[in-house]
Amino acid sequence: MLKQDAVALPAVIQGGMGVAVSSWSLARAVSVTGQLGVVSGTALDAVLARRLQDGDPGGHMRAALAAFPFPALAERVLSRYFRPGGRAPGTAYAPAPRIRLRQDPHAQELTVAANFTEVWLAKQRHQGPVGINYLDKIRMALPAAAYGAMLAGVDVVLAGAGIPREMPALLSALARGEQVSLPVDVAGAAEGQRYAVSLDPAALAGTAAPALDRPAFLAVVSAHVLAEYLARDPAIRPDGFVVEGPTAGGHNAPPRGRLTLDEEGQPRYGPRDQADLARLTAIGLPFWLAGSYDTPARLAEARAAGAAGVQAGTLFALCRESGLRADLRAQLLDQVRAGTLRVRTDPAASPTGFPFKIAELPGTLAEPERHGMRPRLCDLGHLRVPFVRPGGAIGYRCPGEPVHTYVRKGGAAEDTEGRACLCNALLANVGLGQTRQADGYTEEPLVTLGSGHDGISAMLRQHPDGWSAAEVVTWLLAGPQPDPAPPPGAPLTETLPVP
Repeated sequence: MLKQDAVALPAVIQGGMGVAVSSWSLARAVSVTGQLGVVSGTALDAVLARRLQDGDPGGHMRAALAAFPFPALAERVLSRYFRPGGRAPGTAYAPAPRIRLRQDPHAQELTVAANFTEVWLAKQRHQGPVGINYLDKIRMALPAAAYGAMLAGVDVVLAGAGIPREMPALLSALARGEQVSLPVDVAGAAEGQRYAVSLDPAALAGTAAPALDRPAFLAVVSAHVLAEYLARDPAIRPDGFVVEGPTAGGHNAPPRGRLTLDEEGQPRYGPRDQADLARLTAIGLPFWLAGSYDTPARLAEARAAGAAGVQAGTLFALCRESGLRADLRAQLLDQVRAGTLRVRTDPAASPTGFPFKIAELPGTLAEPERHGMRPRLCDLGHLRVPFVRPGGAIGYRCPGEPVHTYVRKGGAAEDTEGRACLCNALLANVGLGQTRQADGYTEEPLVTLGSGHDGISAMLRQHPDGWSAAEVVTWLLAGPQPDPAPPPGAPLTETLPVP
């Protein structure tokens, strides 16, 4: 596959979900089938730091870092975080530096190494394409994250949750080894005042930066209007689009027009929120449809409408190779079997301001009483936004932090109502939740899924005890198969060579 030829991409894209739900093991399992496996690029700095502090079972993180092209950088990350044998029970994770406009070298090094690690592991021992998914809302991490993924040879970069107009130029400049600067919105900035986050590949390498392949770029959009805007200018034009409807899991685009809520407090979506597929086709760039396109019939429907294929998330989130905690996955499948699984669209939970899908799972922060018991705290900060302090210095705030702190920083108290700390909850979803030394509180999960469940119900009928990623791909492409053939490519063993 040519990295910049999005037309050559497969018919099925596995969604880049949550924090490490779309882990390297899931992405690899999809990629070996020839379809596009995608790792989630969100908060990988925290993921790598915590896996190393847990002793790196199986040695995968250390094997990847041993392959990192700048050995001194990798050694600094290892020496700072790796704990042979892992943390003592009840011990808190040591913090990773929070992202900010002016990043210290260690913060950038950890982000670069973490993104390299996840992509490198996903690409081992097969020739299939591997992608990585980013949130445009988390711009301060993007240059370092994208550079790390490109050092590992990522084939496709996907980005949404915003207007990713700068991504094509960013990827091209990083491929040339150039210093880059990505604009960042800062609340309270004076008109014409520009802020940006920068990265110098040569400084990270300690010598001239190597030339890299430029990956294809797919913009994740919800409306044909945004797709048309991005496509009209060669400087910001992506190689294709993933078009997500409002039933997709995770963050959703807000409804177009005035926000109204239904009787259950969910945003109302209507015809204006459905992308015009004829206008998307007329753009002339390939696109994939997402949001309940999780059955063979929906894949055929998407292709008939002019799409190159579909992006599926929930089916893969519930497969064996998913990074989602096994107990949470089992509970979700039990609810599907019982017909009781409910996913609601919460307009307030995410600090980003985007609606967010929440699976109403007992024992998680979806229960109001559990959410109310969590001490408000913002100690990871991936969803913080920068703002200009009265004296002109840059500060950072998040609606999920303590209300008085947010208000003291110039935020409105009403913006904090109902907010959840997604950073900590999503890490807890994959078994990397923090235990706090001060009060003994252990972070609890908050699970997100898509709201369309036809695919998982059908897969359970075929595979009552659960399924693999390869079985999802086989079913989507060819319908139910009695005995799916194993995917091409040698399986990745549980133990990779460790330096």
